[in-house]
Amino acid sequence: MSLHIQRNTDGTITGHNTETGFMVTSDDEEEVRRLVHEDAGWEYTPPPPPTPAGYHRFVLVHDEFGDGAFGDERYEGLRTRPPSGCEPVDRGCFALTCERPGATLLGAVSDTVAEIRRAHGLVMSSLGLEKPEEWFADDRDGYGAQTVAHLMLTAAHRAALLGYGRKDLVRLLDASGLR
Repeated sequence: MSLHIQRNTDGTITGHNTETGFMVTSDDEEEVRRLVHEDAGWEYTPPPPPTPAGYHRFVLVHDEFGDGAFGDERYEGLRTRPPSGCEPVDRGCFALTCERPGATLLGAVSDTVAEIRRAHGLVMSSLGLEKPEEWFADDRDGYGAQTVAHLMLTAAHRAALLGYGRKDLVRLLDASGLR
């Protein structure tokens, strides 16, 4: 089953359930999403309200590929004393849902990752995105920015597992021409 939501050129939104053939178009995106989910028999949870100006909402995950369930003792300090604006959650691994201040999403993620590393000796390894290859470039603080942060944290974690260091990753970024 696949649910598709698309924005049309006339400003309306169309939702489609490919399994049942159900299709609905409206200018109310939340209504389209609710109806498509309802048709699929899925519970629809509306998105949370927007964050205050200067704040960003994201999830940080420490994923050890099979090791490190939520209750693992190495997360005890972080479970009991998470950074301000973050709450521990069990996603099959240890994760934090956060709403933190920052000039940009990447800034808020960077500050939070650094705070966790300093206070708890743990480096969070991703933002928990399941399909980062599905690119939705929207704005500097939206899903596109979450994808960039996720890929950077995942790359840093996996590079360290392979024996690469900071200089190796910075060299690759420099070689890409990133300015």
